[in-house]
Amino acid sequence: EYKKLGKSGLQVPVLSLGTATFGGTNEFFGRWGQTDVKEASRLIDLCFDNGINFFDTANVYSLGASESILGEALKGRRSRALIATKGTFSMGDEPNNSGSSRHHIINAVNESLQRLNTDYLDVYFMHGYDANTPIEETLRALDNLVTAGKVRYIGCSNFTGWQLMKSLSVSEKLNLEQYVI
Repeated sequence: EYKKLGKSGLQVPVLSLGTATFGGTNEFFGRWGQTDVKEASRLIDLCFDNGINFFDTANVYSLGASESILGEALKGRRSRALIATKGTFSMGDEPNNSGSSRHHIINAVNESLQRLNTDYLDVYFMHGYDANTPIEETLRALDNLVTAGKVRYIGCSNFTGWQLMKSLSVSEKLNLEQYVI
């Protein structure tokens, strides 16, 4: 069963495969699972065989290992898959390795693209709300990534209702891409 992704025209299955268990390369994610490329490929085969082609990951899942494993497991079949990944949370000790600044978002997307071995993301989520960065800066950076063809749709995760509504209002006011999910 497929449904439209929010107000977009993209059809997505009602079920997706989350990949937080891919990697397990640190203590936190190691408790969730330690799925390697071979097992990830088997899981993806099962998904494809059952009409599921939507895969969700994030750059912080095992500090990028989840994305790398997903990219490797999808090698040669990227055109069959819809990939969603996320960014916001810390990917290192440097001051600009987290948040929703233009600097961090652009770097995070480029690094995710490299790990996933693809030239575009179907959906890119802000993984959390960054109160230290102007919403306009975040949304303009996301809009630029869509215009550049690196991201097809944007979404947000772990936002409160008012954070989402404020973001949608700013997008509308400035004629920028809006979160579709």
